[in-house]
Amino acid sequence: MEYVRIQSIQDPNFAEMHGLMGRIFPPEEVLVFELWEEPLQDPNIHVYVAVHEGAVVGATEYRYQAELKVAMTDFTIIGQPGLGIGRFLYVNREKDLRRLESESGTTSIGMFAEIYDPLEAEALSFGQVLPMHPAVRREVLSHIGFSKLDIRYVHPSWDHEGKAVTGLDLGFRPADENRTSLPASLVVAFLRWYYQALPNKPQEWLDMVAALEKRDEIPLKPL
Repeated sequence: MEYVRIQSIQDPNFAEMHGLMGRIFPPEEVLVFELWEEPLQDPNIHVYVAVHEGAVVGATEYRYQAELKVAMTDFTIIGQPGLGIGRFLYVNREKDLRRLESESGTTSIGMFAEIYDPLEAEALSFGQVLPMHPAVRREVLSHIGFSKLDIRYVHPSWDHEGKAVTGLDLGFRPADENRTSLPASLVVAFLRWYYQALPNKPQEWLDMVAALEKRDEIPLKPL
């Protein structure tokens, strides 16, 4: 299996990956094909696919924000079971993140991830791929150290329609497993940075951020 970076929508692997995303995720979570060109060329956005026997069978996107010392896993896709795709992506992503930390001269506090709540996302099919079922993904993420922030989470839709997307938690995997909370200021700074590319923010998201700005610490809770 190969770990291949994608940096253009002209890359044939990108069309395969985008098709995979459309089969796995709900429409509001998938940026339209043409709008990927700019983010793919952003050196800070890392999009990799797992290529097995010439076909894209998995993908992951992540970034490292050196100023805040946090990483973000944008998504991970396991296209089919039985190939060890999840482990393959995890190992290669971790190795690359350590490289990014080293090159920036910083040490990461941890990693954010948006995590579906299986109780609220039960109706979503997730491409009928069992490893992508929200209950499975949530347990895997819990095993590797993710917790959820104790907030009612909402995010802007990636289809640029400014809709509020619910049914997810904002997760965090602290580098120090004894950490039990995050500064609210860090969470706010991260969310403003992460969603700066989306001009249309739903009122629910603005209200959530405003409420976070009034808090000091956000507890981390088990998934």
